[in-house]
Formats: sequence, structure tokens, C-alpha cells
Amino acid sequence: MTISTADLYDERGPELASVSVQFRDFGAVTTFSGPARTIRCSADNALIKTLLATPGRGAVLVVDGGGSLENALMGDMIAQSAVDHGWSGVIIYGAIRDSEAIRTLPLGVKALGTNPAKSAKDGVGRQDVPVHLGRVTITPGDMVYADPDGILVTQAS
Repeated sequence: MTISTADLYDERGPELASVSVQFRDFGAVTTFSGPARTIRCSADNALIKTLLATPGRGAVLVVDGGGSLENALMGDMIAQSAVDHGWSGVIIYGAIRDSEAIRTLPLGVKALGTNPAKSAKDGVGRQDVPVHLGRVTITPGDMVYADPDGILVTQAS
């Protein structure tokens, strides 16, 4: 992505949804974009680990973790797997861990915060379903644009 979200919104505002949830940037890449892949899960990161170990082809994984900060849904090993498999970024409506290590990776990472506590590994959750970041619904294939100012989404055509 070479244009800022503010400029993109100025150009295409009516067709964009702006996520009002305030995320923090954690990856070394703070500006990223790509088609959305989605996971809805609660306190379990097995689906995230599995999906990020597949070819990302520049996609952005959007995880609806319910906004919980009780445990981390991604750490440095899973983030490294995302880098190794060509993902553009990961947005987690929840917490991550290993933030100092993630800060060195060439990956866009946005999350609400951090928590060193591990999540479950039972595979509970759903993949490629609509997810919600505040009032914005993101479905697989929607285009996601992210930078330090926020997140914009366009519906897949």
C-alpha cells in the first residue's frame, strides 16, 4: 500500500468502512493491505497457527477474539510463520505476546494489547466467516488497508 488511509478515505470515503476500534501497531511494518481472511475465536489460537502456516499470498488475517485481553492469540513463532508464508499482516481484536520479537518482523501486526498468558490449542473457533471490529463487518475477500491512522475496509465485489 503506497497511499495513506487518510488520503484513501479522502478519495473513496463513501465506499470505505472505517474501523473505530483503537488498535496498537506491533510489527515492523505499519502500513499494509491485502484481501481479508478471517477467524473468529475465543482464547484459542490453534486455527490462527494453522492458517498462518499456509500460503498467504499477501492477505491480511483478521481475527475477532472478542476484544479479550485475557490471553494472547499470537506470539513470535506464529508471527514468524506468517512472514515465512507471505502474509501481509495480522489484525487481532484481542492480545498478542512476544511483542518485542514481533516488533522486529517484516509483518504488519495490529492488536489491542499484550498479555504473556498462552491461549488454548483446541481448535475452537470458525474460519472464513464474517467477523466484527466494532461496527465494521469484515468478510473473507474484503480489501483491508491499515496504517498508523487506522483500518479501512472495502467490500469484495
